[in-house]
Amino acid sequence: MSETWEPTGAGVMRLPSGRYVRGRGLRKPAPAGPDPELGVYLLGRPAPETAWESRWVRWPDFRLPADRGSAEAALREAWERAERERVEIACGGGVGRTGTALACLAVLDGVPAGRAVAYVREHYNRRAVETPWQRRYVARFPEGRGAPAR
Repeated sequence: MSETWEPTGAGVMRLPSGRYVRGRGLRKPAPAGPDPELGVYLLGRPAPETAWESRWVRWPDFRLPADRGSAEAALREAWERAERERVEIACGGGVGRTGTALACLAVLDGVPAGRAVAYVREHYNRRAVETPWQRRYVARFPEGRGAPAR
């Protein structure tokens, strides 16, 4: 069985269920420690090759995912696997798109959609979720209607 992230690791955020997810910016060196077992990369062009399993979500900087259905599927998979595996969510800078995705994971984890951005700003990065449309995306996640508590 795999182990999840070290709670005090760089960029590691604890969800209310106890799952840990690491957020980071790909323009910076990878933090010290073990590699992720799943990486979800939110980029406008294909993600670089990794030694671990990864998903690329086409998501241009300061925008929203190009295909919201595939973004939701990748985020649901990340949330499910974070219960027992090291999952990393990353974009170029690790703030806007990564923060938005982490807020969506918080919604999947039972945080009310209207509180998810504040949750990620408190527990990951105070500048997370940079644009009004990213905040609106979280408020309407998943599938534009907000998530039921899980």
